[in-house]
Amino acid sequence: MGFLRNGGCNLKILDFGLRFFVIPVTVASIWLTIRNQQSNSDYGVVLSLSDFKGLQYTVAVSGASCGYALFTAVALWVRSLVSKAWFFFVSDQVIAYLMVTSMGTLAEMLYLVYHGDRRVTWSEACTSYGKFCDRLKLVFVLHAIALCCFIVLAAISAFRVFSRYDLPSDPSKEFEEEQKC
Repeated sequence: MGFLRNGGCNLKILDFGLRFFVIPVTVASIWLTIRNQQSNSDYGVVLSLSDFKGLQYTVAVSGASCGYALFTAVALWVRSLVSKAWFFFVSDQVIAYLMVTSMGTLAEMLYLVYHGDRRVTWSEACTSYGKFCDRLKLVFVLHAIALCCFIVLAAISAFRVFSRYDLPSDPSKEFEEEQKC
């Protein structure tokens, strides 16, 4: 708890460090997803980003979260923007939830490329496109790291907002005090 008591500076450094750390992680995730393609001479098909709407969504969310992390990392050191605690709280929540949805999309993509879906006659693709699947797993790991950072950032911004207010009083104790008088 000592970290939180003198936490103004320490919390700000942690906040900035996580926001700054997320930037290269999301850029690497975007780059790997965009560059991930593999052809197979047996099928004559090239798997790439353009074939999967889920991957396109993940790239869009990663791009938005990267831009947001850069903006907020800079804004933490600009005094007039730091006082907007509610803005950081709401936007951190939104970005964290978007990251959760794109993580779900990536998990579904990984499941489908590894296991397929027999009901819609979609066969698994990783035996024929192993390199594509391996890179997709790496994107998943990078995205999971970024998601964890944004969850911590959402908790930090919530702490900043709600620590400004007093705890609510216990109504039963107030009632007891009134009865004594």
